Amino acid sequence: MSFKTILAITTDQAHLNDTLKQAVAMASALDAHLDLLCIGVDRTQTGYYYAGMNAAVLQETLHQAREEASEMAKAAKKQLDLTDLRWGVTEAVCQLADVSRFVASHARFADLAIVPRPYGDDRGIELEPAVEGALFEGQTPVIVLPDGGSELKLPQKIAIGWNESAEALRAIRSALPLLSQAQTTRIVVIDPPKHGPTRSDPGGQLSQFLARHGVKVDIDVLSKTMPRVSDVMRRHVIDIGADMVVMGAYGHSRFREAILGGATRNMLETCEVPVFMAH
Repeated sequence: MSFKTILAITTDQAHLNDTLKQAVAMASALDAHLDLLCIGVDRTQTGYYYAGMNAAVLQETLHQAREEASEMAKAAKKQLDLTDLRWGVTEAVCQLADVSRFVASHARFADLAIVPRPYGDDRGIELEPAVEGALFEGQTPVIVLPDGGSELKLPQKIAIGWNESAEALRAIRSALPLLSQAQTTRIVVIDPPKHGPTRSDPGGQLSQFLARHGVKVDIDVLSKTMPRVSDVMRRHVIDIGADMVVMGAYGHSRFREAILGGATRNMLETCEVPVFMAH
């Protein structure tokens, strides 16, 4: 398997240049076709219009969303014309409540999606459903970009967050094209269970599986010395100089993650390197 179609998603002119630059770099490194989805989002909440709101106001919000999508598409095409890539740009408008479904309809025929970090003071509320639409409904692995990261290329040192979950294994299988070309892959196991079939060899079966695919593997077993697992993982990523993290997405329900936080959300909020996720 290889990544032949990459979908980059942008919903805000402020993040267009960085997202496009990273997507172009990855598509060039993989010799892949790049599709860019420019979404103008109508952020009015259907069903919550205040009394007296008329059709003219609703039309204005749609017009503004169309203008945003058109401006992003125009700027993107100008930059993509300067590359040697095979590419396409789609501009579209959808309401906030429909972002997840709309993204999924495009992501399901891509091998990989690239999106900006969904959390932060300067992030629109539509980015979280965009990520979830690609992951869940689209069933597509996603690379979430950090703020101001270096140019996204083929990673040479990858850290895998391994907790024996189905989500983590799905992410690892999806990431094999990247893992197999990396110089080093570190399987990171934090506080492995004291009882169970792998207690004497945490990460051993996964290491054997990856080695048979030509992946150069080491295993790091860590104690949970900080309040959150994601904090331990993030610190270790910095310590070993990893340039990408591979992990499963949303081991608990998305509702519980949103209310209580979780490893997925915390990693996306704080990690300084791209995070490759699948569910």
